[in-house]
Amino acid sequence: MRNKLIRFTVTGLVAGLLSATAAATPAAADPAPRTTKGPCQYAETPDDPPARPVGLPFDPRHQQTWNTHVVLNTSHGKITMTLDAAKAPCTVQSFEHLILHRFYNNTSCHRLTAYPTLKVLQCGDPSGTGSGGPGYQYKDELPTDLPPVPDRPGRVYYPRGTLAMANAGPNTNGSQFFLVYADSILRPNYTVFGTIDEAGMAALDAIAAGGIQPTPEDPAPVDGAPALPADIQRACVHLFPLPFC
Repeated sequence: MRNKLIRFTVTGLVAGLLSATAAATPAAADPAPRTTKGPCQYAETPDDPPARPVGLPFDPRHQQTWNTHVVLNTSHGKITMTLDAAKAPCTVQSFEHLILHRFYNNTSCHRLTAYPTLKVLQCGDPSGTGSGGPGYQYKDELPTDLPPVPDRPGRVYYPRGTLAMANAGPNTNGSQFFLVYADSILRPNYTVFGTIDEAGMAALDAIAAGGIQPTPEDPAPVDGAPALPADIQRACVHLFPLPFC
């Protein structure tokens, strides 16, 4: 999915002439991917290098349980979100880590959906391709209190104003997240870690009202890049009375 750096090693002929009988030196093994020792076990993903270097988040034994506020300063105004660390401490710790390392600054939300049952704006990939991440992944913290859909077994409502993590399968959370601008129907396979305030929803509604960018293959798409660019200029987290950006 991503361009990968291929490293070539050039061996000089002189080295072989100096010692024809010397044993071949074994190649150094790549170090094992690092995993944090705390309850979240953030794990490096060597096959998916970071879109921007950020390292692994702090993973304390005593996890954060208090709510914090995050502000996304966007091209459509401020989107303020409350992060629920009591429900999703690993996700909140990771999100704050990425903000403090300016991972989300000057990025574009790459996907807007307008299906009858799925209406979300997806963000969090600095590459803008939908495949970029932070170079690590961590476990799901799946919701257990979302309302079920009466005629759709196994499906639940992700209500308007929900902040949740995107993923590529079980326990593959990284940096990409989605904001729900209308009640959406999904399997409960996506970690919910916060809510969006009313002013933020107004900005989100403006992006959604602009529609999805048409393509030569599809002049009226329901899934694709927002027609109105949705840029995150700066993300700030309010860990204390003052914001950290």
